[in-house]
Amino acid sequence: MNTMREVEVVVVGAGQAGLAGAYHLRRTGFEPERDFVVLDHSPGPGGAWQFRWPSLTYGKVHGMHALPGMELTDADPGRPSSEVIAEYFDRYERTFDLRVRRPVDVRAVREGDAGRLLIETSDGTWATRALINATGTWDRPFWPRHPGQETFLGRQLHTAQYPGPEAFAGQRVVVVGGGASGTQHLLELAPYAAATTWVTRRPPVFREGPFDENAGRAAVALVEERVRQGLPPKSVVSVTGLPLNDAIRQGLADGVLDRLPMFDRITPDGVEWQDGRHVAADVILWATGFRAAIDHLAPLRLREPGGGIRVEGTHAVADPRVHLVGYGPSASTIGANRAGRAAVRDIRRLLAERSEAPVAA
Repeated sequence: MNTMREVEVVVVGAGQAGLAGAYHLRRTGFEPERDFVVLDHSPGPGGAWQFRWPSLTYGKVHGMHALPGMELTDADPGRPSSEVIAEYFDRYERTFDLRVRRPVDVRAVREGDAGRLLIETSDGTWATRALINATGTWDRPFWPRHPGQETFLGRQLHTAQYPGPEAFAGQRVVVVGGGASGTQHLLELAPYAAATTWVTRRPPVFREGPFDENAGRAAVALVEERVRQGLPPKSVVSVTGLPLNDAIRQGLADGVLDRLPMFDRITPDGVEWQDGRHVAADVILWATGFRAAIDHLAPLRLREPGGGIRVEGTHAVADPRVHLVGYGPSASTIGANRAGRAAVRDIRRLLAERSEAPVAA
């Protein structure tokens, strides 16, 4: 499509961060479709949550923080989180009349005329004075490369494709990755699989005791510093360690969470270490995390030599019109809420400085 439309702000992504940004735009007087538009490539509400495996019930979700302005109440902990949170997001979008456009694929963001950015999409082009980029990470699963990977005769899949434990009944499964997803997969798979093997690059760090506000601030500060330096962000979880809850303790006691160091090569029928040890496998499940989905920003040349986008607050240092929310230190649900509010505050200031027309009050 060759249509061109103008708005003050485009929000790309309707997960936690994008909806938080849209809420604060609406709350401060910006009108949807007239002043701002929210574009989402997913088929329905729910952000990345709608794609999570059915066995990840709401009661197993760690740290799901309510969206600004509306609590999530009376959720059944036994229902799949994909259903609970998708319904909550849908209700939220309708309550605040955010008018999310979907499915819309954003293909590129380029420099336009008169200081505007051009957002090229499957639904035409939008010319905007500011961008809230809230595209998350779900669309960019990270697959490490290992010698022999192409020779494996079994099945390889990533957490993003995990269908639930029943699909692995009677199979020998190697789970790669030391994060929360890896441990969740192992604990679920153990009753179904013929055998499970846990492999990580580094020994897992289990966190004892409560994760209080001071610990949270310290973890976020570590991620924030990488982003300030223009390095690719690490997840907040990567610097907090794994919570040592009852399920993890039981997994350690049962031997399900006995960890092995990273294998050296993949063979047609399993994985192998330099010392000759071999583990047979039918499936390799890569619980190796995700990377920021920001390739559509490439035409703006925002990346630093270190590979990331240097960010101050929420805006890209190289272009203050571009705000990245849900990126780096704001990748948690509570961080996304705060980043959405901060981005809108800065955008209002930017628009006021660059225009004689009054900004929505």
